[in-house]
Amino acid sequence: MSKFETTTDDPVLRRRARIARAVSIGLRVGYALFALAMVVFFVGLFSRLTDAMVTVILICLGVGSIVLAPAIVFNYAVKAAVRDEQENIP
Repeated sequence: MSKFETTTDDPVLRRRARIARAVSIGLRVGYALFALAMVVFFVGLFSRLTDAMVTVILICLGVGSIVLAPAIVFNYAVKAAVRDEQENIP
């Protein structure tokens, strides 16, 4: 069983688990795109920076930002919901 699987019939917990899985994927993709942009930048810095490399860097940074920003926000939201539930349920 993965850390996001739920064995309950509670629709809220199932939805939270589904969002947590999407957030996990979004974080991985976003950070991977940022890492790829950095690798391409340093390869270009120590060799010859071409127009294609600049295009790849800009696309990675743009798409990475679009994917990563909501993933970070939803990650905090899921963690806050779990923490709130643990604190307020007897």
